[in-house]
Amino acid sequence: VVQEILQDNLNEDGTRAGDQKVAVLMNTGVRKGKTVEMNSSSGYLFGAVCKKGMHVVVMQSVSGKTTISSVYSPDRGQVLILFGVLYLLAVCLVGGRQGVRASAGLLFTGAVILYIWIPLICLGFSPIATAVLICAAATALTFWCIGGICTKTVAATAGTVAGVVIAGVMAAVFSKATGVSGWNVSDIEALLTIYQTNRVQVGELLFAGILISALGAQMDVAMSISSSMQEICRQNPEIGRRELVHAGMRIGRDMMGTDSNTLILAFVGTSVSQLVLNFAYDLPVLQVLNSNNIGICVMQGLSGSFGIILSVPATVQIAACLLRHSCVRPCGG
Repeated sequence: VVQEILQDNLNEDGTRAGDQKVAVLMNTGVRKGKTVEMNSSSGYLFGAVCKKGMHVVVMQSVSGKTTISSVYSPDRGQVLILFGVLYLLAVCLVGGRQGVRASAGLLFTGAVILYIWIPLICLGFSPIATAVLICAAATALTFWCIGGICTKTVAATAGTVAGVVIAGVMAAVFSKATGVSGWNVSDIEALLTIYQTNRVQVGELLFAGILISALGAQMDVAMSISSSMQEICRQNPEIGRRELVHAGMRIGRDMMGTDSNTLILAFVGTSVSQLVLNFAYDLPVLQVLNSNNIGICVMQGLSGSFGIILSVPATVQIAACLLRHSCVRPCGG
C-alpha cells in the first residue's frame, strides 16, 4: 500500500516524465510489515501513477539485507476476480440450472488448462497431444454437466474432438507449406530460455494454442447440430438415416457461416495493433502478407475455421449413426 509520494514526476503541463519515488508498506513477501522506498516508472507497460493509499504490486530483488524494489503495476487482482464472479452470476441467473452446470464446466476447463495442461507442457510432454486430450476431457465434462450422459452428448463430444483434430491437421499443413511455425512468434527469445532449461517443445505451442482457441466454437457447432438432430428424431422416430443426415447438414450449413467468421474475427481483433502499424507505415502488401505475425494470424483463423466447417459433416454422420439406434431414448435438457 502506497504510504507517501516522496517525489512526484508530474510536470506543469500535466504530463509525466521519469519516475515517482514512493514509500510502500509491504503486506506480503520477505519484507512484510516494513515500509520500503522505491521507484515507480511512468511507462505504459510497467509502473503506475501512484497515489497515497493505492494498492500496488511490487517487484523485489532481495539479497541478504539489500532489497531492490520497484512498482510493477496497480493491484488489479480483486477487480479481475470481481468481474469473473459477476460473469458466473450472470450465467447462472440467466441460464438457471443449465447456467450453473455451464459455469461448473467452465471452471473445470480453466482448472484443467492451468493445473494440468500447462504443467505437463513444462515437464516436456507434447503440447499438441496433451491439448487434444485436454480438449476431449473438457468437452466431455462440459457436455455431461449440461445434458448428462446420453446420445446427443456423445455425438457432440465426438464431433468436437473431430473438429479440433482437423484444425490441428490444417495448421500443420499450413505450417509445412508456408514455413510459419511456433518458432516465429514474437516472444521466441524468452521461450528459448525455457526450452534450454525445461526442454519445452516450443515449436508445438502455437498449434496447441490453435486447438484450445477453436474448442469453444467447435463445441457450439457440435452440440447445436446433435441437439437439433435428436429433436428431429424424437418428433419423427420413423425417419431414415439418409433423411436425418440431410436434415443435419441443412442445420449445419446455416451455422457454418457465422461460426466460421467467429474465429477469423477473433484473431483479427487480437492483431488490430499490428494491422494499424502496417497501414500507418504504408508497408508494401507483399511485405505485410509475408510477415510472420500476419502469417500466424491467417493460419490461426483459417485452420480453426477449417475445423468448424469440416466438423459439421463429421458431427452429422456420428449423430445420425448413434441416434438411429437410440431414437426412443431421448436425452434430458
